[in-house]
Amino acid sequence: MKVVLASDHGGFELASEIEAFLKERGIEVDNIGCGCPDSVDYSDYGIPAAEKVAEGEYDRGIVICGTGIGMSIAANKVRGIRCALVHDVYTARVTREHNDSNVLAMGARVIGVDLAKEIVKTWIGGQFEGGRHARRIEKVMDYESNEN
Repeated sequence: MKVVLASDHGGFELASEIEAFLKERGIEVDNIGCGCPDSVDYSDYGIPAAEKVAEGEYDRGIVICGTGIGMSIAANKVRGIRCALVHDVYTARVTREHNDSNVLAMGARVIGVDLAKEIVKTWIGGQFEGGRHARRIEKVMDYESNEN
């Protein structure tokens, strides 16, 4: 599995922790975030990360900012992306099982490092259930492809 990781200034410390966590588990990860505490615009990092997932360069993406909100909004503007803002393990599991999310957003100022690692572990290990959930995602993707 290949994962692209991106953060703004609010998420760069947590992104570094998550990068190391993924590498320890043998997951290929590229951190394209700002990597600094200087103020930057989340969209400059979240959109390119989502594009790399949408284009198939990476299997999944993880985006992190202070709350996760800005990154999730930016990532979801990219056609083909289903970015889920997650702050607990339950929704990390369900968003993979039911929504087939391909980008995970987290808020570094909302959750701690240990919880973020559990969320990532759960989300990375999660599998899409298909079935009735596939029909629902198909409707969303059809709507997206018909947008002008």
